[in-house]
Amino acid sequence: MESRHGTDPAPDGAAAREVRQRLEEERRARASQLAVLEQAIERAPLEQVEESDHTRRENLRRSLAEIDEALRRLEDGVYGRCEGCREAIPAGRLEILPYVRYCVRCQGRANRALR
Repeated sequence: MESRHGTDPAPDGAAAREVRQRLEEERRARASQLAVLEQAIERAPLEQVEESDHTRRENLRRSLAEIDEALRRLEDGVYGRCEGCREAIPAGRLEILPYVRYCVRCQGRANRALR
């Protein structure tokens, strides 16, 4: 499938294994960070738990969900395709954020819609 950014972005074979490995490494790292943070929150007296700790915990949970969704997209063969415009997400963007769902333009639209 052709797009204005090139060929179909869905990796296959060795490329798919590499993407899966990278996503799984990201998932393990975030899950570990979340476990440490949750233990710290649980052990700390309530008055010592900062609002930023709760925000960080929610951000880590959200990241884990996004990584799980990226793994699902990889399985479904649609990884690397923007969920907004259906165009290929540039490889550089996927390199920086391997679990990203949108191209930059559609991410901007999604961010504005949340405001």
